Amino acid sequence: MRKISFSPPDMTGAEAAMVAEVLDSGWITTGPKTKEFEHMISMCCNTQKSVCLNSATACMEMALRVLGVGPGDEVIVPAYTYTATASSVCHVGAMPVMVDTTPGSYEMDYDKVAEAITERTKVVMPVDLGGVICDYDKVFQAVESRKSLFRPSNEIQKVFGRVIVLADAAHAFGAKRHGRMCGEIADFTSFSFHAVKNLTTAEGGALTWRSREGLDDEAVYKQLQLLSLHGQSKDALAKTQLGAWEYDIVAPYYKCNMTDIMAGIGLAQLKRYPELLYRRRQIVGQYNEALKGYNVQILDHYGTDHSSSGHLYLVRLLGKDVDYRNDVIVKMAERGIACNVHYKPLPMMTAYKAMGFDIKDFPNAYNQYRNEITLPLHTHLSDDDVQYVMKNFTQIISDLKR
Repeated sequence: MRKISFSPPDMTGAEAAMVAEVLDSGWITTGPKTKEFEHMISMCCNTQKSVCLNSATACMEMALRVLGVGPGDEVIVPAYTYTATASSVCHVGAMPVMVDTTPGSYEMDYDKVAEAITERTKVVMPVDLGGVICDYDKVFQAVESRKSLFRPSNEIQKVFGRVIVLADAAHAFGAKRHGRMCGEIADFTSFSFHAVKNLTTAEGGALTWRSREGLDDEAVYKQLQLLSLHGQSKDALAKTQLGAWEYDIVAPYYKCNMTDIMAGIGLAQLKRYPELLYRRRQIVGQYNEALKGYNVQILDHYGTDHSSSGHLYLVRLLGKDVDYRNDVIVKMAERGIACNVHYKPLPMMTAYKAMGFDIKDFPNAYNQYRNEITLPLHTHLSDDDVQYVMKNFTQIISDLKR
């Protein structure tokens, strides 16, 4: 029986050669390759600066810390997302405020985003699910409409003068909307390079931000460096300069830096990334064609004004329930095809139930979840594999009666 993995990393000799180069250099922690990778991320996203850390979660948390978000503050997040979006808010001591999706959509209800903004709101964190950039025009309209409620608590918040938009773009590196790259649309943008992502460094992430008047990009970069490396005034690379051993600890901060080994993998992946994105687009097109005429709703990855990163292939089995969806996943597994669900809404999770969230308050998010199934989408899939997945999937949903 054929075995179709859900999302294996796409590694080649190029990545192995780059890792070997890093190992041979004798410099394996944060160093020249990490700085080069940061520069390349900025070039890809059309930003002045980027910071690479050990996860997207760390990027979101450090961004919140740079922005001065903490106890007593609120951050608006979707109910329909992975825990990292909300847990990063909890890490800084702020309160996540969850918003339901628009009916029939994975995106937040932007009217409810505006309604959720209070004098305590400092940040809103939209999620670019599956690699599709959400409607930031509406996000910015929402925060501008409630600008009079914004109460800045430090100088960087005063620069914005409104609720700040921090994108959880863990899935969306390389995506575009209205001719702009993901990474240059929101005020701050966090990417993931985890092993299951389109572009991987095994673990890792990057944070980008838009330049704006009054915001010192270099100062933001240096603050992120301090936050991610114990508050140490010099990184290990700077300390190698002649006579430059001495350093200071400006505050007891955190440890979440990226290593040169990880950055080396990322640099090799970046060179291959255009072809990886192209292959994902081919697979999405084949899936879309095969599902024409079936009672399903698929995520809109490509259109005249947007281009996804093609990260996840989400399908809703319209009119079906959780049990039916789960039966489909089991039957696909019996045929060697691994599937998944993206996502079980946060209010259904023990951690967030304990905080007082109830899925009954998020009916649209639950409705998206109850019949969603994510099919394998990765660059190891051959055309024959794609046909095998579709043949079995369409046969199962046609034959399974309930």
